[in-house]
Amino acid sequence: MNEVMFQFFEWYYPADGTLWKKVSQEAEQLKKLGITAVWLPPAYKGSSGGFSQGYDVYDLYDLGEFDQKGTIRTKYGTKEEYMSAIHALHQQNVSVYVDIVLNHMGGADETEKVMVRKVDPENRNNFISTSFEIEANTKFSFPNRKKEYSEFVWDYNCFSGVDCAANVQEPEKCIYNIINDYGDDWEEVVGDEKGNYDYLMFSDIEFRNPSVREELKRWGKWYHETVGFDGVRLDALKHISPAFYNEWLDYMRTHVKHDLFVVGEYWAPDNVQVLEEYIRATESRVHLFDVPLHYNFHNASKAGKEYDLRGIFNNSLLSIRPDLAITFVENHDTQPFQSLESTVDAWFKPLAYALILLRKDGYPCVFYCDLYGTCYSEKRHDGLEEKIVLPKISALEKLLSARKEYAWGEQYDYFDSPNCIGWVRTGDDKHKGCAVLLSNGKKNKKAMQVGAQYAGKYFIDELGKDTREVRINKNGIGNFHVSAGSVSIWVPKD
Repeated sequence: MNEVMFQFFEWYYPADGTLWKKVSQEAEQLKKLGITAVWLPPAYKGSSGGFSQGYDVYDLYDLGEFDQKGTIRTKYGTKEEYMSAIHALHQQNVSVYVDIVLNHMGGADETEKVMVRKVDPENRNNFISTSFEIEANTKFSFPNRKKEYSEFVWDYNCFSGVDCAANVQEPEKCIYNIINDYGDDWEEVVGDEKGNYDYLMFSDIEFRNPSVREELKRWGKWYHETVGFDGVRLDALKHISPAFYNEWLDYMRTHVKHDLFVVGEYWAPDNVQVLEEYIRATESRVHLFDVPLHYNFHNASKAGKEYDLRGIFNNSLLSIRPDLAITFVENHDTQPFQSLESTVDAWFKPLAYALILLRKDGYPCVFYCDLYGTCYSEKRHDGLEEKIVLPKISALEKLLSARKEYAWGEQYDYFDSPNCIGWVRTGDDKHKGCAVLLSNGKKNKKAMQVGAQYAGKYFIDELGKDTREVRINKNGIGNFHVSAGSVSIWVPKD
């Protein structure tokens, strides 16, 4: 089965409570497009209430049910609407992957006096003060939930760091390592960025505390029993001890759902080796987003004809662990104005999607903005507002259709030119196969062998970019064409 994941949100989606309703409305159409799984955004209440994208987690048990942080619904809707959206997808036999954010919590209900040490933000292993006391945002009692679903109260022993103190005025933002019953340093993480990148934001969860680990297991079980998801997307793996997720995932797969699908986000733009290291640390328990491949697409789109397409898969996870690579062109973190902004120029997106949708390896993920388009405004550094328009990719639906109908069978590559590459999919007993050609420079052509069974027959461009018909010679070879800076998908003419 040619699986395709769809990310059903973007960072700037309106905070009007309509997303879950839209998921329900679009479920049938997504199935028709060939989408087999949908990744939904964090569904629980964030510290910014109805405006929260869900990554500033306040209460994991509030799926839009309780009056907390000034709202009952989340940015995306109510708990009932969320559950209806999941039901609608399941009715179409589309799997649901929920976003799990367990690195940090925000919007504490009370402060506590805690002992801390200040650290160098650029080298977190370098403590730049002796221990002293601050008032930290580390007490989460969820008074408006009134202990429904869980009586667990989070306190400073549940956190390893914070970045603000209620009683201290600092000239710039600081990072404080909390001295608690479980340590006076950071947890071990994969990679050596910033010395130790355990701390990311808000109140950083302390996974060395066994009570925390047990509470998150209880929550994971409750969450699955409540909404019935099929898989999880794990946020911010770079900042979390792999030992925790080894334990948590083993619990989930043993006691909750044995075939739980797992994909994680470890943001490593140019370091596929650290992704390999994470895979080793978790013993291949987790699929990973192929962030290095995304940056190849980003760089190729900016360089134009100066980019050598023969190396488009170099240093990617796809090239070394295709079985665990989740390929993508864009996501909510790469959008304009995001801290990880790395947009792929519109002209190259059809090429990039062809590279992840029409090839044999990898599990492709399609981004909301590329299917639906979006428009939003945001303030620049100078205070002026800038309007961003990200149009939908007009070729995307046909590319999805081509994956479903033609991208089957063995694959033979023609990566023999810096500005024009191609490949052939041979098809199988039920599907005819295709020939794909990409150019990041001038219009081009390439002879590719599609098989002697097509001798004397004609191929046409499924995308309609080229109107000619290509006749296959007696040896099964056709001279296929592609327009400048474009992609063509050649398929047998009926």
